[in-house]
Amino acid sequence: MTHRPRIAVGGFQHESNSFSPFGATYADFAMADGWPALTTGQALLDQFPPLNIPLGGFLRAADFDYVPLAWASAEPSGPVSDEAFARVSDLICDALAKAGPVDGVYLDLHGAMVTASHEDGEGVLLARVRKIVGPAVPIVVSLDMHANITAAMTEQTDAMTVYRTYPHVDMAATGERCAPLMRTLLAGRRLYKAFRKLPFLIPLSAQCTDMEPFKSIYASLPGLASDTVLSIDIASGFPAADIYECGPAVIGYGFDQASVDRCVDEVYARIVAAEPAFSNDLLPIDVAVARALEIGRPGRPVVLADVQDNPGAGGSSDTTGILRALIEAGAQKAAVSVLWDPEAARAAHAVGVGGVFEAQLGGRYGYDSTPFVARFQVEAIRDTPIVGHGLVVGGAEMSLGPMAQLRVLDGEADVRVVVCSVRFQCLDQALFRGLGVEPRDQAVLVVKSTVHFRTDFEPIAAAILLVEAPGAHACRIDLSAYRRLRPGVRAV
Repeated sequence: MTHRPRIAVGGFQHESNSFSPFGATYADFAMADGWPALTTGQALLDQFPPLNIPLGGFLRAADFDYVPLAWASAEPSGPVSDEAFARVSDLICDALAKAGPVDGVYLDLHGAMVTASHEDGEGVLLARVRKIVGPAVPIVVSLDMHANITAAMTEQTDAMTVYRTYPHVDMAATGERCAPLMRTLLAGRRLYKAFRKLPFLIPLSAQCTDMEPFKSIYASLPGLASDTVLSIDIASGFPAADIYECGPAVIGYGFDQASVDRCVDEVYARIVAAEPAFSNDLLPIDVAVARALEIGRPGRPVVLADVQDNPGAGGSSDTTGILRALIEAGAQKAAVSVLWDPEAARAAHAVGVGGVFEAQLGGRYGYDSTPFVARFQVEAIRDTPIVGHGLVVGGAEMSLGPMAQLRVLDGEADVRVVVCSVRFQCLDQALFRGLGVEPRDQAVLVVKSTVHFRTDFEPIAAAILLVEAPGAHACRIDLSAYRRLRPGVRAV
C-alpha cells in the first residue's frame, strides 16, 4: 500500500449488568459524566488523544489518515435500550457508509454490552460494520478487560486487544497496541487466531491485577510475543451480564496457527489451575466498620470499599448500609463518596453552604430497607466538573452535575457524605477533595467502587476492607439467579 491508509475510527462503550434496577437510555450516552459526552466528527480527533481512553491511544500511536465516526459511553447499568443502541449504532454506521472506501476500521468497544433485544451488542454492531466495509477491510477493536468475548465478536473482527490491568491504567496503551496489528493487516499479512472460553466466572472483586493470581498471569502476557505470535490477551469477563456467553476468555493472534494455539492453551491452563486462588473475601458491614474504627486514623485512613454498590458495575450508588453503621457506631472523621442522590444535591444547593435540611438520603432502589433519614448541614456545593489526577482518570474531567458535601447532624458521629447528580464510581481522591474533604485528614473513607479506587487510595490507606453491603453488583456470584448462562459454567 503506497498511499496513506484511511482508517475509520469510533467507539461505543457500555458494561451491562442484567441485575441492575435501571437501564441505559440515549440520554445517558449523549451526556458527559466521568467520561466525555457523545462525540462525532472532527471533535474525536481533537478531544481524545490526550485522554487515557483506548481511542486516544490509537490516535497517538499511528500516522494514518483518520476518518472520524462517533464515540459514546454511558455509566454501567442494566441493558441498553433498543432506541439508544440503534441511534448510536446508526451514528457510527451511517458515518462509515458515507465516508466512502476505507482501508481499515478501528473501534473502541467494551465487550460486555447487553441490549433490550440482543445479548451481544458488540457482535451485532460489528456485523453491521462488516457488511458495510466488506470481508477484505481489516476491523481491529480494543476491549475492556471485563469483556465477555463472544464467538460473533471474534468472527467479525480481524484482531482485538484487551486491557491488561485492573485498575485500568492501560486503557490508552490498549488502543496503542491495536496500531501494529492494523499495520500488519494493511500489509496484507494473514493473522491466525485462537479463542478459548473459561469454564468459570470470576467476581470483579477477585480480578485485581495487582494481586495474585492475576498479577503474575497478566504480567506473563507480553513475554509470549514472538516472531510467530503477535498478541495474547485475557478478557476476565463481566459476571453480572446474564447471557449465554458470559465469562472469561483467552484470545491470541499470530502468523502460525499452531504457535498461537499453544500460547492460548498455555494461558488457559494457568487460569484454570489458579481457580482456587481467586480470593473473594468480603466482610459483613458491622465487622468491617468495627475494624476500621479500631485501626483508622487521620493521616492513615482505613478505606471501606462498598464493592456491591459500585456504579462502575451497574450499582445504584445510593445504598446507605455502611453510612448507617458508621453513624450508629459513633464514627469520627469519616467520609463517604460518592452517593447518587440528585434530590439531596438540589436541596443542598437550594439552602446553600451553611444551611440545614432534613432528607431521606439514598435507598431508593430496594437494596436497603429504608433511606437514611437525618438532618444535614451543607458544607460545600459544586456544579462544575472535577478533574481527576489518579492514574485511571488521567486528567479527565468528571461531570457529575450538582454536587454537595453534607455533614450528618443527628447523633454523636462525625460523618460527611459527598452526593452527586450523575452516577460515577469513587475511583479518584478528587471526588472527596473537590467537595472540601481532604482524604488524608480522615480516619475512615467509604468509596463506592470495587477495584478502580485502589490506584489512587492505596498509597494513603492503613488498610483496605471489602464490605459485603447490599447492592446491584453482586460479588457473591454463586448466589446470582442466572437464567441464560450456558450449562456447566461455575462461579468462583
